[in-house]
Amino acid sequence: MSKHKFNIAEAKAHFSTLVQKAMLGEEVIIAKDNKPVLQLVPLKKPGQPRKPGSGKGQILYIAPDFDATPEGFEDYT
Repeated sequence: MSKHKFNIAEAKAHFSTLVQKAMLGEEVIIAKDNKPVLQLVPLKKPGQPRKPGSGKGQILYIAPDFDATPEGFEDYT
């Protein structure tokens, strides 16, 4: 894995390139006054896709007025 260190001004000028490097798995470090302050890394995707209905049975209580129109919003219904 390649390791790259950039100061803030350099990172601003080449941000899209740094994002691409990070997405390819390269280590991208942003520094301020030559001291590392953050690492640019891609977000991880959820492990498995969501399934409709997977929360069935998990709602324990619904207020009796759940579907009631809130006071002051009568004109919007």
